[in-house]
Amino acid sequence: MQPPFQNDDLDMEAAVASARPQLVEFLSHHLGWLLTTSRHFLPGMALNGLDGITDHREKASVLLDLLEKAGPATWKQFAQYLCMECDLPLDLEILLISSAGEGFAGRRRHRSSSVSDKDVKQQRLDSAEKYRHLLIDSMRQRYGSRRAAGAAAQEQTQPLAFSQAFVNLVIRHSKASHLKERMDKPRQDVAGAPEPEECADTAVKVSDLFCSVVPSGTTKVIFLFGKPGTGKTMLMHRICQKWAEGVLPQFLFTFLFEFRQLNLLKRKLTLKELLFDLFLQPEDSPDAVFQNLLENAWRTLIIFDGLDEFAANMDLSSSSKGGPTLTSHMSISELFVDLCHGKLLPGCTVLVTSRPKRLPNFLLNTVEFLLAEIWGFDHEKVEEYVSHYFHQYSFKEQAIAHLKNNTKLLSMCLIPALCYVVCVCLEYLLLKHQRSVELPQTMTQFYIKMLLIFINKQQGEHADGEATQLNCNKKAILGLCDLALKGLEDKKLVFYVGDIPEHVKEFASLHGLLTVFEVKTSGTCPEAGYAFVHLSLQEFFAALCLMVSRRVDKNYLKKKFSLKSKWTLKNEAKTEFMESFHIFLSGLSSKECRTFLMLLAEQDEAWVQDKQDTILQSLKKLAATHLTGPKVIELCHCTFETQDLKVAQHIGSLLNFKYEFKNFRLTPLDMSALVFVINSGQDLTYLDFAGCLMDIDSLEVLSGCNNIEHLSFRSRRCGDDFASALSKSLRGMGSLKKLELTGGSITAEGMTNLVQASSQCLQLEEINLQDNRIRDPEVKRVMDLFSRMEKLKKIDLSNNDLSLNAVLILAKEVIACQNAAELRVRKDTVMIYFSGPSGKVPRSLDLRWEERKEHVIPTRRVKLCLQDRSLSSQHAKEIVAILQSCPCLSEVDLSGNKLGDEGCSCLLESLPWIPISKQLDLSQNCLSVNGICSLLKSVNTCQKMMEVQVSLCHETAVLRFTENGEFASLPPREEPVFSPDDQQYGEENQTPTASKKIRLTDSHFQASDLEKLYAVLKECSSISELDLSNNYLGDKGLLQLFQFLPNLKMLSSLKLNDNQISLNSVFFLAQSLSTLEHIKRMNLSLGHRQVVHLTFWERIRVRSTSRWRSSFLAHPKHVAAGRCFRLRDCRVGPEDVTRLCQILAQCPQLTEIDLSGNSLSDQSIERLLSFLPYLCHLTLLSIRNNTFSPRCTALLINSINLCGRIRMVEVRSSENAFLHLGASVRSQKTSCRLTDCAIGQGQIDELCRVLEQRGWLAEVDLSRNQLGDEGLRCFLDRLHRVPVTCSLNLSHNRISQDGVLHLINAFATSGNTAEVQVSLCSKATLIIKLTSRDDPRKILRLAECNFQPEHLEKLCLLLEKCTGLTEYISSNNNVTVQAAERLLHSLRKNLGLLKMSIEEPWVCKESVTNLLELAVQACGNITEITICKDKTLFQLGVRFPHCLEKVESAVSRLNLYKPEIKHACFYQRVREKCAQLQELRWSHVELHNDEAEMLVKILLPLPELKKFGLTSSSIMPTGIDYLIMGLQNCQAIEELNLGHMKLSGAAVPKLVLALCEMPSLKRLILNHNSIGNDGCSRLTEALRNMHYLEEINLSHNKIGDPGLMNLAAVLLKMQNLKRIDLSGNSPSPAGGEKLMGALACCQRIEELLLSRNVFGDRTAVELALRLPHMTNLKILHLQNNNIGPAGGMKLTRALVVCGLLEEISLSENDLGEGSIHALSEGLPRFEHLRKIDLKLCGITDDASKSLSHGFRQCPSMEEIILSWNALGDGGARELAGALPGMEKLKMLDLEKNRIGACGATKLAEQLAKCPEIQFIRLWDNPVSKGLAEKLTSQDPRVCFS
Repeated sequence: MQPPFQNDDLDMEAAVASARPQLVEFLSHHLGWLLTTSRHFLPGMALNGLDGITDHREKASVLLDLLEKAGPATWKQFAQYLCMECDLPLDLEILLISSAGEGFAGRRRHRSSSVSDKDVKQQRLDSAEKYRHLLIDSMRQRYGSRRAAGAAAQEQTQPLAFSQAFVNLVIRHSKASHLKERMDKPRQDVAGAPEPEECADTAVKVSDLFCSVVPSGTTKVIFLFGKPGTGKTMLMHRICQKWAEGVLPQFLFTFLFEFRQLNLLKRKLTLKELLFDLFLQPEDSPDAVFQNLLENAWRTLIIFDGLDEFAANMDLSSSSKGGPTLTSHMSISELFVDLCHGKLLPGCTVLVTSRPKRLPNFLLNTVEFLLAEIWGFDHEKVEEYVSHYFHQYSFKEQAIAHLKNNTKLLSMCLIPALCYVVCVCLEYLLLKHQRSVELPQTMTQFYIKMLLIFINKQQGEHADGEATQLNCNKKAILGLCDLALKGLEDKKLVFYVGDIPEHVKEFASLHGLLTVFEVKTSGTCPEAGYAFVHLSLQEFFAALCLMVSRRVDKNYLKKKFSLKSKWTLKNEAKTEFMESFHIFLSGLSSKECRTFLMLLAEQDEAWVQDKQDTILQSLKKLAATHLTGPKVIELCHCTFETQDLKVAQHIGSLLNFKYEFKNFRLTPLDMSALVFVINSGQDLTYLDFAGCLMDIDSLEVLSGCNNIEHLSFRSRRCGDDFASALSKSLRGMGSLKKLELTGGSITAEGMTNLVQASSQCLQLEEINLQDNRIRDPEVKRVMDLFSRMEKLKKIDLSNNDLSLNAVLILAKEVIACQNAAELRVRKDTVMIYFSGPSGKVPRSLDLRWEERKEHVIPTRRVKLCLQDRSLSSQHAKEIVAILQSCPCLSEVDLSGNKLGDEGCSCLLESLPWIPISKQLDLSQNCLSVNGICSLLKSVNTCQKMMEVQVSLCHETAVLRFTENGEFASLPPREEPVFSPDDQQYGEENQTPTASKKIRLTDSHFQASDLEKLYAVLKECSSISELDLSNNYLGDKGLLQLFQFLPNLKMLSSLKLNDNQISLNSVFFLAQSLSTLEHIKRMNLSLGHRQVVHLTFWERIRVRSTSRWRSSFLAHPKHVAAGRCFRLRDCRVGPEDVTRLCQILAQCPQLTEIDLSGNSLSDQSIERLLSFLPYLCHLTLLSIRNNTFSPRCTALLINSINLCGRIRMVEVRSSENAFLHLGASVRSQKTSCRLTDCAIGQGQIDELCRVLEQRGWLAEVDLSRNQLGDEGLRCFLDRLHRVPVTCSLNLSHNRISQDGVLHLINAFATSGNTAEVQVSLCSKATLIIKLTSRDDPRKILRLAECNFQPEHLEKLCLLLEKCTGLTEYISSNNNVTVQAAERLLHSLRKNLGLLKMSIEEPWVCKESVTNLLELAVQACGNITEITICKDKTLFQLGVRFPHCLEKVESAVSRLNLYKPEIKHACFYQRVREKCAQLQELRWSHVELHNDEAEMLVKILLPLPELKKFGLTSSSIMPTGIDYLIMGLQNCQAIEELNLGHMKLSGAAVPKLVLALCEMPSLKRLILNHNSIGNDGCSRLTEALRNMHYLEEINLSHNKIGDPGLMNLAAVLLKMQNLKRIDLSGNSPSPAGGEKLMGALACCQRIEELLLSRNVFGDRTAVELALRLPHMTNLKILHLQNNNIGPAGGMKLTRALVVCGLLEEISLSENDLGEGSIHALSEGLPRFEHLRKIDLKLCGITDDASKSLSHGFRQCPSMEEIILSWNALGDGGARELAGALPGMEKLKMLDLEKNRIGACGATKLAEQLAKCPEIQFIRLWDNPVSKGLAEKLTSQDPRVCFS
């Protein structure tokens, strides 16, 4: 293009054409001026069409066209006017002057003469054009053809590292909006990671980058980022070259700056200095050139290369303050920021390159810029590059083929820099070894190989080996390494001559490792600068320096290998130039690099390996930390570089099984590294790619990954091409089970291709194609492919805008597909489920124990769900056809559609021919009452239907069917279903139809609707449950319903809740108890929520001879079980109660009446009680939540005199009353319980008058009332009038010490008071037991009465009068030692035994001697001394009358052992008082020498001593031996207890000697010692001769098989043994089996205690075999014995032979359901069973029914422990139902189960019927605190604490 100033001769047309583009651009920004001006030159009509043009450029262009067409004269006038009015750019003004002609001269404003003005402008333009040509020449010299020629010449003498031939790069346009959210996030959101839906991800050409339109005067910023080696710098050079060749004509000026050189500047510059001093100075007139450049800013391109290499900070603070001026001196960062902001050179184009990690904040927040990424090469570009590289070689094709066949190498070559390195190595190897080529495996190894090749090339053909060459150049290489490391540490990438040693410079320059260039830091002469040809090369040599330098130890190496600082944005400043540094360090730690490092470092292998191990250990540690997706990829690269499979396996195992990658780009090289780590691991992994940029080439890499179990892609970029590429890789993923491609753009075609490929992956279980664009898939073909995938379980096609037609076709094909199990469609949700590997549904796990049959569910069950798809009545026939085509439907859901009455009726008419086995849902289908009638009619037409659930208000309509094949869908017909021969099978095989349930609720029917419904219901004779709740039936509707109720002969439940009935209906319903005798229970409530629930007895059905016809017995089948009437929350007056009772009195078999919450008045209750004699079968009358007055309470108590059948009257809190009645009059004792009823002194007289009338009272409970001392006195005064009362409970009645003393006085003088128990602590117990028989017992128990001295004195005086006392127990009553002595003197009786117990804290502090001194103070002869210091218990047994020396022989024998004189008197006293001692028990005492001596010499030899126990006590070191020797004198001993005495096996031989002297021994107790096997074996020597032994206790003695087997040999002959305890030892199953065999010979055994022995199933089975020989067994403990289902089953079945069992403990054994069922079946055989412990046995609700049934048949059961199991509400309900049948049950433990509100409430309800139960434990069950408190307040026996 010629300069404009040479165009003086151009004609006007040429001049206008030349100036037009620039003129349009200028005028588009002055459009208002142009329109106004044009009106002066053009007619008005010509401007009319401009209003519709909105684009400013287009409008300016049209106006110029009009001005040109107006003629040359008009144009010249316009051009002259434009030049005068506007300040145009110089070159544009000159062009316009040329087009206007010379006539224009002299007429411009502001100019003195045209000639001088034109000359000035011409001069400025001339200087600018000359500078432009100077720039072009400079660019050509640096980057153009001349440089290329020079480089080619240079190539003959030296290699040029990274001097790549240019091949166009792959560049993709991105969007920056996502990056604005990046700043404080991890690298996962780094630059280069646009959001998946925002990123256009479109390929662009270089020229396209400059084509975007921006407003005039606006600076355009282009930001190019790319990973290291992708060719960013090379591309910038290419752009400069092409500009110099005229390819980018839009730019007049182009400047290129490298940040690594700008780092060298320390001073501030102006913009002019930056452009001219640092790049290129004009030859002349720099000011004119700069002015021209300013005027043409929009045609100026400034390139900044390598922003990531800039050492200074770059942010908003770098921008100049207050607006820059052209003369302002600024830093480089300030200049750069202001250029980007348009504050300097506004309108110019700024092109910036960087690695991905660095994107300045100001670009994100304040500048609109174009963002693009350089991806490097694709496969096509690689082939082009390699072809160019090897163009002169004959083996070019071989080289290309070699790369294509190696996926890893091909992935490396996608990075241009690595592609060059690979080509260098490949060239070298092919030249030497054309047939076999082995290339390095990693990037590090390639760099090493490249270095060696460069050195080798310089040596030529006569080169020595690599080791020799390396040694020759070692010094230079190490110097280069030092230079590289120091540069990175100092953030220095450009070096001056003085920075580099001469030999290093020569070596590096010779081998093309350093490049030299001019460095300008000012306008002075430039200096020579050196830099590594690529930053990656500097990183390689820096990493090499660390590995070979002797100065670098392991700690320093660890510090430098800190990948976290590499990956943490806040620490970027530390490692800004180390993008690949850690990767090279990892690569150098590989075994393959060890020899190279040894040669270079001149060290042995151990030294090098030590450094390498440091890196490997750091990698391993890093894998154990939390890593984001990009960090995982970096770690995989490092691991890949090591090529160490063990390290890779370790790291793969530490990384989570799930790899999540979100919103960043993954290259094929990244994928190769990732696959290497995954394949090295042993575990299957989950790969999740969300919004990640990814080459299709990357998918090919994945094909070799065998350990992927779950693969997921989420991105809109995933279209058909992506799916096609992925399809090719699927076959290689041998472990893939789940594939997800969601949120993409896959169409039906892409889906078909993908499924076709997936069908070859036989292990695939799930495919998710959610949220794509699959609108009309090829359903038939796709389902055919799915049918071939045997393990397929699920397909998800949701959110794909499938049409209704496509959905219906899909339904047809799913039914036709044999392995399809379910189609679930709801709005946009579309999922298909398949039956899995076997193609069969698993056998049902919900089999009841009673029905353990080999029942296999048919091979296929299909669920079809078509919800919310706008299906209307016109689709009904098509739906019917689809449903009829499938013979194995289980569930069909058509809810949320628009079928209406018509569509549903069509469907229901065909229902008998549609084989649905479970459920049909027609909810939300616009049904009316007519539609509901159609539903109900289908109950009769479709025999397999078992339930209809309908609600008009909730738009619910659900039909459920029976799965029993007996009711297969058949058309109605009259002929018999069975032939006459079938009658022989009996009635149980002849069920004609399934029972039906109809729930027709919440529909608010009108009267006319009821007639229609009742007409239909009347025909439904097979209904078993009918629910018409919340339908506004009213009294009239209820009456109409009961008219046809007798027709419903199978009805078992009727619910009519919330139907607005009145009290009249209550009377009507009560009357129906008489008219409808099969009503079992009636539950009514007229409270806030009305309840009407009737349950019916099952009635016996008799089959006719020919057809299914049923006739019913006139009476219920279970009539003897009784009936129940409940009326709650209904205000009824006395007259209403009278009317109700009159009705109920006519009801046969009415056993329970509950009138809770009805606010009954005193008069109402009085009338109710008056009817009790007429309610002949009543067993329970409950009145809860009804406030009772004192008079009312008296009425309730007096009921025992009105009705002789009453067994208990219980009134709680004056609100809850329960009357329990027996079957006959006066057959049992009667109890009265009035607890917490505020009874005080004033009510005593009336109460006693009532009680006096009743002669046979078993219990009176007045606890928690307000008697006080006076009330108690009054009650005691009248007590003698009350006939025989066994128990009187006055606890919690505010009794004081004075009241207690008054009670004791009455106790002492009363002849019928057998026992008094008092405690004044928090328990506040006061219980009196009376008897009319001649009971010799007279017991007084006093606990925590806090007696003062005056009280104790009165107590002693009272006790002196009580000469008939048999037992006195005092516990913590402030009785001192002196008071105790006084008590012992006071306690006496005329004849017989008296037992005295004192528990006080001083007992544990006194010595044994002192306690014995206290003992001898007692009157009478001592027969028992018990000291338990752990319980602070001192107990004596004394016999009256007192006898002095009865046994003279004993005294004479005792005289043989005369103690010292000082103890003579005391010892003599002990001899006298204890001459008749029979029991001596000491526990937790500390025996000193004199006490031990007294025990051995005085007490043990006593002739009548029968029982001796010394447990948990300490004695002098030789005391045990001394004691055992003393035991040899106990010849009359019958019981010996040495438990917890730390006896070892060494003490046993001496004990054996003592035992041999005890021929009468019956009980030997040695528990919790350390006897062991040897001791047990020695002990058997003594046991052999103990023929009278009845009990052996060796529990917790560490006895194993040897000891147990010796014991078993002795047991064979122990015919009198009744109890054996071997719990807590350590035998094996073999020892257990031996023991069980021996125990079978002990036929009198009654108690077998073997807990905590881990015997296992073998021993349990052996015991089961031996149990028939143990017919006297009463107690069996096998807790925690590792008994499983097998042993448990045998054992529980065998237990039935032990009919005398009273207690069973099988807790803490995993027995299994089968064992529990077997035990349940045997429970009825245990008539004497009192306690059963099944804690922690894994019992669930499934076993509860049979278990409860068994408990109910145990007549003696008192305690049941089922804690720590898995019982839920179902189990609780079963147990609750059994409670009333267990009359002796006292405690039920259900702690730590899964019982919720429903189960707990049911237990509490049934507890009201069980007055004998003391408590039910429910601690730690999932019951809310509020409900727990409520239930406990209603009945304190329900315990949650």
